[in-house]
Amino acid sequence: MRVDVVGNVNEVRRMDIAGRCVVVIDVLRTTSTIVTALAYDAADVIAVETVPQAKQLNVKDAIRGGERFDKKITGFEVGNSPYEYMTPSIAGKTIILTTTDGTRALIKASKAKHVLAGSFLNVQAVASVLCELRRDILLLCAGDQDEFAMEDGLCAGSIIEELYRQSPFPIMLNDLGLVLHQAATHAEDKLPDLVRVSAGGRRLERLGRMHDVTYCTQLNLLDCVPEMGEGNRMQPFRGTRKERMFKLL
Repeated sequence: MRVDVVGNVNEVRRMDIAGRCVVVIDVLRTTSTIVTALAYDAADVIAVETVPQAKQLNVKDAIRGGERFDKKITGFEVGNSPYEYMTPSIAGKTIILTTTDGTRALIKASKAKHVLAGSFLNVQAVASVLCELRRDILLLCAGDQDEFAMEDGLCAGSIIEELYRQSPFPIMLNDLGLVLHQAATHAEDKLPDLVRVSAGGRRLERLGRMHDVTYCTQLNLLDCVPEMGEGNRMQPFRGTRKERMFKLL
């Protein structure tokens, strides 16, 4: 099983995704938010690249959510904090979501054989699905405004470690995958602290969103693996449960 890691959305090429399973990782906060919304029984999450597209999309029972540069978009019902999706009112609704980096990465990966959303929240579940699908893998770190984001890289390394634990097949890594796997395994007990001092973590702290950082760095608290289908709609991968196994912080 070949597992490659790409450091930000601008680095991914079409040849990198052809025929593969792509796991898009945007820990702070898009993929963490998508996993949470589906765990709270949202019908689906539609990834949209631009704000005008999100505003123009006409979908029944929809809620518009998203951010630009970590701030909620004017006129949208919700932003990009997972806490905004932890409500019974989200059940059965379609979330139209657009974010600075994460949804752009999801759309860029949309031509892959399978596109999954990964985060610290669902590392074990993502690895389990990847082992079931038995295809070569690309871990696509969305990054932070076209730069590598440490939290995404550490999450990719954590998924690789879980693949080593679960996969019956030999795993071959590219150079970035090797480095991030080593980083994640050596820092396993310090992952939340490292994310808090990352550029993205510090920026959210300045905005008073440190509770988002704390939540998004919880490991394996959700057993939900969002998969992209037609129309860039994210729904739970078949057979994965949607259990909520965490306490609100």
